[in-house]
Amino acid sequence: MQHVRERNIHVTVSNAAVYRMSKVKQDGMEAGLLRRPLVEDVKVEELTHTPSAMSRARKASRGAASGIAYVSTSIAMVLTNKYVLSAFGFKSTNCLLLYQTFCCVVIVRALDFCGAIKLEPLSFKLIKVWAPVNFIFVGMIWTSFFSLKLLGVAMMTVLKNTTNILVVFGDIYWFNRKQPFLVWIALILIILSAVCGAITDMSFDAAGYSWQILNCFFTAAYSLYLRSVMNTVSSVTKSGRPLDQFSMAYINNLLSMPLIAVVAIAFGEVPEVLTEIEASSTTFKVAATLSGIVSLGISFSSLWFLSETSPTTYSITGSLNKIPTAIAGLVFFNVPTTMLNILSISVGLLAGVVFTLAKLMESKH
Repeated sequence: MQHVRERNIHVTVSNAAVYRMSKVKQDGMEAGLLRRPLVEDVKVEELTHTPSAMSRARKASRGAASGIAYVSTSIAMVLTNKYVLSAFGFKSTNCLLLYQTFCCVVIVRALDFCGAIKLEPLSFKLIKVWAPVNFIFVGMIWTSFFSLKLLGVAMMTVLKNTTNILVVFGDIYWFNRKQPFLVWIALILIILSAVCGAITDMSFDAAGYSWQILNCFFTAAYSLYLRSVMNTVSSVTKSGRPLDQFSMAYINNLLSMPLIAVVAIAFGEVPEVLTEIEASSTTFKVAATLSGIVSLGISFSSLWFLSETSPTTYSITGSLNKIPTAIAGLVFFNVPTTMLNILSISVGLLAGVVFTLAKLMESKH
């Protein structure tokens, strides 16, 4: 009678396949090795690092929710500012912005004091990393005032939309994010939409163009550098964790206040604003405070949206956001309209559809 002894050995080889090695001994002589694959051509790295469909769905839902919040609060901010500045004839725009940042700081600190949120403690290292964001932000405001003073709103919008191109190339260079073909089509449509809106206001002013081009660089630098800081700020926080949206909104508004105050003084608003406030009604004070509450919403949602997406998505969505804002302006403020305005809005809406399709296709891949 021949006795057969079988021994099973599990081995992991370089291609990550698992084999059962059956070594058969018969009468003390090796008959050979029989190999049978259980799992073929499966890489451990793919199993470990490939995001599941569930995690992709969660990321997409967070991006969509933050985008809706950003668009909604942005429209509300524009309409509120329009009401405060137009209905009451308030001219000190920088002082209004300063008051809005003050409201943001007070509300967030109150939430932290009540235990509703937990703010990241400030440190010199954190301020040092975040301060350039605020300098770029104030540069954005400063250059936009000069460009708006020398250019019409329509022409300024045309030039400002070219910022998206700078952001796309910056996204490719610094973050290695390649954009699909439909995103470039959406960019072309956005610029075409702006041209349709500005075609009746085409005028050339060398100084105005210079200030607006500088503004485009500041605006692109703001979204790109802010996203970069979000990626690296955890190395300088006391907790060792990334900043949440409330902490970012708090630090951003707190550090912006002295810089905006300097801008307000430079434009000569400080002596005049005291007279304006003294002569203003209670309704104005309520509306200004309401704009401060809305500004917290836009601060929170914009930082949330940028942290969930990319500078390109953030920038293009900001441009597309002008379309529903323009429609809201037509509805609430009885803005005169022409066929060119309607064409501009229609092309802008088409750009929004194309960009949405591009993002949906990107999320599926």
